[in-house]
Amino acid sequence: MSLVAKIRKKAAKRVTQWREQKDFVLRLKNIGHLLTGNFAGAIIGLAGFALTARALGPADYGVLALCFAFTRAIERIFSFQSWQPLIKFGAHALETGELDDLRKLMKFGLLLDIGAALVAWLVAVLLIVFASSLVGVGVEARTFALIYCTVLPFQISGMPTAALRLYGKFSALAYGQVVGSIIRVVLCGIGVFLSWGLFEFTLIWMGMQIFSSLAMTLIAFFELKRQGLTNVFSTSLRGITSRVPGLWQFAISANISLTIRASANEFDTLIVGFLADPASAGLYHIAKRVGRIAQQGGVQVQAVVYPELARLWASKGIAKFTQIVRQTQWILLASGIAVVLLVYVLINPLLFYTAGPDFLAAGPLVTVQAVAVMMTLSGSVLRSALLAMGRENAVLRSVLISTAAFHVTAFSLIPLTGAMGANVAHIVMSTIWMATMMLSYRSGIAREKD
Repeated sequence: MSLVAKIRKKAAKRVTQWREQKDFVLRLKNIGHLLTGNFAGAIIGLAGFALTARALGPADYGVLALCFAFTRAIERIFSFQSWQPLIKFGAHALETGELDDLRKLMKFGLLLDIGAALVAWLVAVLLIVFASSLVGVGVEARTFALIYCTVLPFQISGMPTAALRLYGKFSALAYGQVVGSIIRVVLCGIGVFLSWGLFEFTLIWMGMQIFSSLAMTLIAFFELKRQGLTNVFSTSLRGITSRVPGLWQFAISANISLTIRASANEFDTLIVGFLADPASAGLYHIAKRVGRIAQQGGVQVQAVVYPELARLWASKGIAKFTQIVRQTQWILLASGIAVVLLVYVLINPLLFYTAGPDFLAAGPLVTVQAVAVMMTLSGSVLRSALLAMGRENAVLRSVLISTAAFHVTAFSLIPLTGAMGANVAHIVMSTIWMATMMLSYRSGIAREKD
């Protein structure tokens, strides 16, 4: 039997084994919901960006891209991403039937979300008023960035995300965003027809972001009520830290790692604008939007496996835990390779017929970005595994090392190669991030088995 035949036989046997596992089939179904909704929302969202780019042109679109990047970066830095501790500790509360603890956790996460959103808005306004040039927001973008900051007080997504994921409502997460994307595209189409300018398109994107956030919050509260988890607002938080030991430590450590990583993933567009110009930032932002379609697939896969991994680790199901991690890694690696090949073949015609010929220069940027996305996809499940294992410090250490490598590479290459330098820096960062987390994961599993 040839080597190719042996590999094909082994792969077919492994697929058959996976199909026979009911939980694997259910996991694939949930992942399918999220990927379908995410892909549909991303494609529709890309149409919105294409219409906006055509209406505004590279220069004005670059200004709007800086507004997107600035507000998103500030939100990522100050957001506690409360869904992570809520899922880790909430999964245990669901398993043991401690619904009062779960109710307290939901209120805890909601208050974290609200406080972080208000702080983010205040910091963003102060930075724009007093130090806009230092954060990559030039004079031409200051007014629009100040307007766009209005989205920040409404970014209360942590608790709603945790509630829907814990109760397995992945279809609501998947398809809820599609509605907002459709409305946005319709408004952008009207804007193109009526020859609206930068101000009107800023209001469109700002308004729809606020709408989507509020809609998801309402859906989450309806689901909590349907599950019998009422009186979240009125429940007392007294004793929450004693009932859930390690809650604050986990929340703070996970938030710090995300904040540090955000300095690369969110500030990169601002860095390009600062070291190059708004037009380069606009091209780079187009590349990131295309690349994020695939990268969000990894996020959605984590959304499915993280609650399950947290429950398995809490119940000492190590064999099943490692099996899920291994299966998911192979799925994500195959998806990443497919993304790179598709982008290489389709990106130029896609840009030409959507954003227009003025944005064809973003083609090579998207291709290189796809390689970084492939590496990030491959390593994303390791992050979920380490968080479920309670090794948030290992995640933080990995983020520190890889982000430092990103900034050294970016600040060295962007002045020489423009926006392409940021994409190369992402490849360096994702490679180091994946390798260091793999080492921590393997050592943690080996320690648990001993």
